[in-house]
Amino acid sequence: MKEKNSKFYLKCKKCSAEIQDFSVWFTNKQVCKCGSKQVNVFYYENIENIKKLISKEENPKNVFHYFDFLPLLDKKNIVSKGEGIIPLERWNFLENYAKEKFNIKIKVYAYRNDKNPATETFKDVAASVVASVLKENKIKNYSVASTGNIGTAFSSYLAEANISLNAFLPEDALKNNEAEMSIYGQRIFKVKGDYQKAKEIANEFSEKYNILLSGGNFDPMRIEAKKTMVFEWLRILGEVPNVYIQALSGGTGPFAIEKAHTDLEKTDLFKELPRFILVQPDKCDPMAQAYQKAKNNNFPKDFENDYPILKNPKTEIPTLATGNPATYPEMSKLVKKSNGDIISFEEEKIIDVGRLVAYETGITIGPAAAIAVGGFFKSLKENLIFENDKIIINIGEGVKRASKFMEEMIYTTKNISNIESCKPFNRENFKKILWDNL
Repeated sequence: MKEKNSKFYLKCKKCSAEIQDFSVWFTNKQVCKCGSKQVNVFYYENIENIKKLISKEENPKNVFHYFDFLPLLDKKNIVSKGEGIIPLERWNFLENYAKEKFNIKIKVYAYRNDKNPATETFKDVAASVVASVLKENKIKNYSVASTGNIGTAFSSYLAEANISLNAFLPEDALKNNEAEMSIYGQRIFKVKGDYQKAKEIANEFSEKYNILLSGGNFDPMRIEAKKTMVFEWLRILGEVPNVYIQALSGGTGPFAIEKAHTDLEKTDLFKELPRFILVQPDKCDPMAQAYQKAKNNNFPKDFENDYPILKNPKTEIPTLATGNPATYPEMSKLVKKSNGDIISFEEEKIIDVGRLVAYETGITIGPAAAIAVGGFFKSLKENLIFENDKIIINIGEGVKRASKFMEEMIYTTKNISNIESCKPFNRENFKKILWDNL
């Protein structure tokens, strides 16, 4: 039998069987002997040593600043473009709004994933770790089903590692995403159907050609990568804010935060999960529908298994178009455990959100990020945010690949034919219009 490595091992979440490393996990087609596809990674390194890594004196360059607590054995296999070390910004305009309109004092931070230097999304950190682990284990061909962003990030990072990627996209995927994947020389399969259909064909492809398929939102590589955002919050703020808001498709982010909590629970750094407020677009909101139904019925027995499946959802935000929410049973239990909520926000208002954020901050966010910020406004109105809350809003992506969304944010243009139609203006006049629209 192969000797165990001295850094980490995988442990099945269902039967607690130990898998000695990723080479064994991959050989077993990412399935435990009990049939479960969910494992956690555990490290032999003393977790107390994280305190040095999150010290204010540290000056990290990328996510592998946390190498000791990531599932890679040799640093020579690192595939990085400088991702993961991104700013947290105070968004005072949201704090002022909460004080003026709801008379509550809060702190609001934006976690700027649009500042990731590769594809400017929340997916870059996961892609970096996945590419590195695959490279270390000499994987040369990989597959993923994606609504857009994860496929784009994987295309970029796996190309860097000289790994061929088969990306299966639903037919409504953004053209910009498709173009960016293609320029890296990766294979795109555009599926006639929705995201669920893309996942089905990706799975069949994986079985037919014996090619590893991404484990999706429960993939231990992705969860280990994204848990590092908690380490970053500790490094920058010295604490983990008690409310976390994110646009929701599948939901690796909350699972990763839970994993960080598991890792750190024996320290004094992270004692309690934040309240998860997860936001879906109202045109594709099966998890929000299910959770509100369960909440209204006082969470009956087996509530986590009662959820709708939306076939071919007609959302204008393809990156959030998960009509069959396979993660809902686990996600709903986690959200309830955190005393959080799963809500929806009106797609017709995301242009207004994007315009307002750009006006107040100079930042152009993407449509999924606008759903998250819209969720903040709705949470205030529905009394989901309280006095002295400290809130992180995950800005999952910028506007880079959503050209149509950017075009729709135009609102100050005035068509003219002569000088008489031109008059000076005061930019402040737009402020009231933008706020009133929300």
